[in-house]
Amino acid sequence: MSTGVVILIIVIALLVIAGVSVVAMYNRFVSQRNLVAESWRQIDVELKRRYDLIPNLIETVKAFASHERQVFDSVVQARSDAIAARNAPGATREVQANAEKNLSGTLGNLFAVAENYPTLKSDQNFLQLQREMTDTEDRIAAGRRFYNGNVRALNTRVESFPSMIIANMFGFGKEQYFELDEVGARDAVRADFSSLTGSGPSSRDIYRQPAPGQSGSEPQQIANGYVPPAVQPTENPQVQPAQPQQFPPTQPPTSA
Repeated sequence: MSTGVVILIIVIALLVIAGVSVVAMYNRFVSQRNLVAESWRQIDVELKRRYDLIPNLIETVKAFASHERQVFDSVVQARSDAIAARNAPGATREVQANAEKNLSGTLGNLFAVAENYPTLKSDQNFLQLQREMTDTEDRIAAGRRFYNGNVRALNTRVESFPSMIIANMFGFGKEQYFELDEVGARDAVRADFSSLTGSGPSSRDIYRQPAPGQSGSEPQQIANGYVPPAVQPTENPQVQPAQPQQFPPTQPPTSA
């Protein structure tokens, strides 16, 4: 076999390998892009569920605190802003996240108002709505973590070599993260209604800030509703100076 034929075979083999690699990278980009879109749809379903729960929640609280008009109006406005940001063409994830943060804050104010009315303990509709809202917030948080993980994987490939060449050739761009204050978003509706229901607080609804000297900036969950007492530093006992030992005076020797 001549040298030219060998070179031609090698070139063809390299082209085939390159073509297979390009196809594989392209298909992987398509798969990751679809996974990001699917994970976002899961978040969107839970956000819509939250929007649907809010009107019933407001009407239920109004029955006990009809004069809290400013709180109700702020929740309604924040809900409208969040829906507008969700439906706006070309709205970025940052715009949507800001609208959702605002809505979470107003919901926190609504539940704070509800805590001031013990008669709510007889309203099972309100308690059921509170549980559904808390579960919805948990699913939003879980979906957000799943979505951001997929976005991170896609963006890493877009910026990495040699996959970045395929991304530029076929128009695969970076996706936006959906950033929320996770603790604030969930805790906005995690009000403690143990005084209303007559039952002890659950471990999922009790949080405390780390004690001095502990690590971590997020609240720590207290299991089984037990909050350990704060440990006070003990002072070193005062050390009393040693008292000099008293001896009887020495008698001079007597002469014989």
